Amino acid sequence: MLKIVIGNKKYSSWSLRPWLALQMTSAPFEETVVALDMPDTDANIRKFSPSGRVPALIDDNLTVWDSLAICEYLNEKFPHKHLWPRETAARAHARSISAEMHSGFMNLRNDCSMKIVQQYPYKPLRPETQKDVDRIVSIFAECLRRSGGPFLFGASPCIADAFYAPVVSRFRTYSIPLPDAARAYCDTIWDWPPLKAWVADAQNETLREKHHED
Repeated sequence: MLKIVIGNKKYSSWSLRPWLALQMTSAPFEETVVALDMPDTDANIRKFSPSGRVPALIDDNLTVWDSLAICEYLNEKFPHKHLWPRETAARAHARSISAEMHSGFMNLRNDCSMKIVQQYPYKPLRPETQKDVDRIVSIFAECLRRSGGPFLFGASPCIADAFYAPVVSRFRTYSIPLPDAARAYCDTIWDWPPLKAWVADAQNETLREKHHED
């Protein structure tokens, strides 16, 4: 059986992405949650992941780490699930925006850390952070214009939606104003059953991670 090793569901945006992709496969899996920001966190993660980071996917004797690598592996393991869009151009577009999320938007990450069970009144963002938000909104608008929605690439979610799900949670947590189309997309993702299950688990976690909360 597949096993995924993740960080706390309150905080670990990188864990959420492949966890959602794994849910899309409908395959049974086990999960191990490693408490973050603890004295033994590094040692506990290294029991499973050679990088010392979560997430990690274990499939028999194979370990795959890094969220994008895990998603690509799942796409290859379950080709009939079409975790990327079927059409070549759409698939390239989905990979491009997922890679952009994977490597970018550092101001948004740093200023608006994932605290998926929290919600705060809006406070104006730094210009650099607002620029990240504006770029993400433009990505949403272009994808939805091409596909017709309600997900980024049509009627069904794909890996790209999994990659932007933590951003949706950040927009909600920090009450960031959005245009109507982006807001409707965020509502679709927030109501996505796998994400709702993740949030429900996060609400039951008791660990308070100093790095995120302070």
